[in-house]
Amino acid sequence: MTSHEQNFEGKIALVTGATRGIGRAIALGLAARGAHVIALGRTQGALEELYDEITAAGGSATCVPADLNDLDSIDTLGGIVAERWGHLDILVGNAGLLGMVGPTAHVDPKIWDEVMRVNTTSNWRLIRAMDPLLRAAPAGRAMFISSGASQNFRPFFALYSASKAALDALVTCYAKEVEKLPLKVNIINPGPMRTAMRRKFMPGEDPQTIPAPEEIVPLVVDLCSPECSQNGAWISFTDWKAEQG
Repeated sequence: MTSHEQNFEGKIALVTGATRGIGRAIALGLAARGAHVIALGRTQGALEELYDEITAAGGSATCVPADLNDLDSIDTLGGIVAERWGHLDILVGNAGLLGMVGPTAHVDPKIWDEVMRVNTTSNWRLIRAMDPLLRAAPAGRAMFISSGASQNFRPFFALYSASKAALDALVTCYAKEVEKLPLKVNIINPGPMRTAMRRKFMPGEDPQTIPAPEEIVPLVVDLCSPECSQNGAWISFTDWKAEQG
């Protein structure tokens, strides 16, 4: 079954950072295939626009204004999902911050703390809150959006690289803990992609030379499929796309 044929009717999918870029594309892609999407984002207006687009296309969504700096709110959300649905089929930890690009010794401590909190700690809190719900699903699927920066250590990117390397370690350990369960947990490196974050640190790049966020959706759909057997993988979208021909 190809990603275009996947039917996620009746499945519950939680997507963080769902109002723009990769998260928005994933939310729309899962909703288009029948999943009820719980979309988290910081901007009420952008959430409303996403909700309108999903419902206009015949999909369904619950939009939740959420700032992942508020770690306790993740526990609250876990309780709400448990009470309303009793399980979670799909978790996509996408939200992330670039933070400050500059000499390691000059990174502002407040910015350091915020980026580590959003990029790493909030995903641990998501795992902590959603693990019982993922285990309660017939074929729970979790994936987290990392970066090539977690393995390619460039000057002036210490903060972002450290946060994504920590995320990789966190998710890989979690995947090994659940390897005997139906639950599958993986990491995606989207590579260069046409997003606001990319424009921020590559302002001179022609955005038409790199993939649009929508192009990553088939990979996400494949990893969400009940037929997916991969677990604990670090998957480069660029390599995956090349393999697809």
